[in-house]
Amino acid sequence: MAHVSSFHASVEWPWGEIDPESGIGWNGRRAFAVSVGSIERITSLFRTEPEPSDLRVGDSCLVGVPETLVRVIDIGRYDPPQDVGWLPRPHTMLVVVPADLPDESLPEDAGDTIDLESAAPLTIELVSRG
Repeated sequence: MAHVSSFHASVEWPWGEIDPESGIGWNGRRAFAVSVGSIERITSLFRTEPEPSDLRVGDSCLVGVPETLVRVIDIGRYDPPQDVGWLPRPHTMLVVVPADLPDESLPEDAGDTIDLESAAPLTIELVSRG
């Protein structure tokens, strides 16, 4: 555990390499919302074990994605690849939300991204084209 505040717990991200030529300056961490009811927490694919609210600086935790049914709400295709702060720079990213989350409850910037070139251990299966 790298940093904890009353809103987020930040962990060293095991699947990203900092892009030294990036204009963003990513620090190699990913923040997880501490509040269980926050839209950021509800729409995030990744989870920690133990929960972010139980983590303290210096703790170790597991990070992963439980089997989750999601709905793709946007697809980003980038040529040249997008500067996001890590390597490899993504060519294609999916923006997803949990499938059971109604559209009217989503703020404009809701959703989590799946970088199709990421080293994160994800398996994606198409269930329907609804």
